[in-house]
Amino acid sequence: MTKRALVVQHDPTIHLGNLEPVLREAGYDIEVVDATSADFAQLDARAADLVIVLGNDHGVYEKDRRPYIAAEEEWLADRLSQHRPTLGVCFGAQIMASALGGEVFRGPSTQIGFRSVELTEAGADSPVAVFEGVPVLQWHGDTFTLPSGVTRLAGSSDYANEAFAIGNWALAMQFHPETTTAMYEQWLADGRESVANQGLTLEQLLIEDQRNSAAMQAASAKMLTRWLAAL
Repeated sequence: MTKRALVVQHDPTIHLGNLEPVLREAGYDIEVVDATSADFAQLDARAADLVIVLGNDHGVYEKDRRPYIAAEEEWLADRLSQHRPTLGVCFGAQIMASALGGEVFRGPSTQIGFRSVELTEAGADSPVAVFEGVPVLQWHGDTFTLPSGVTRLAGSSDYANEAFAIGNWALAMQFHPETTTAMYEQWLADGRESVANQGLTLEQLLIEDQRNSAAMQAASAKMLTRWLAAL
């Protein structure tokens, strides 16, 4: 029987990337929905076999200015209350944390580029263990407090909370393992001002990508394969 993965997207340039072929190989039909659309909140949050919440240029704390975020969080909280399989990436991880009772806020720094993450003991025994020694792509300046009942899996030099899980059914990562080189090049082109504001250059970041992207994408595929197998 075919399984259904509902992908919650906020920007067409921030998509499934290297996660898509893994999902298809695992037997999932993929439906992409725009969280900013007026009818998103009418979808049944509990119905899909799997929900994946992707990144966003907006912050979870912008609910007053962007009402769709509050609606998305409420929708997600309903799903999580039923322990339905859910994966969050970057903004997806942050809004999962908020939906579970954590707080999302601006962090002390903006990270752009490849960084190492440090696994906790629990992380070393989880699907994110594949990122041990493998730099992952970061593009964020927000962070969150850990909600009650979750297990911290990884941190980084600037941010203590980079990944968390609940049992084998919920996984959240603040970094971007899903990115392909084509995606990253688009983000860099669109984010020239952000890159310059951090004292970085496109050339330097593209060299980082050449060095690290293949290994990260291979680890990303292993991570998702392992996590899906345990559902």
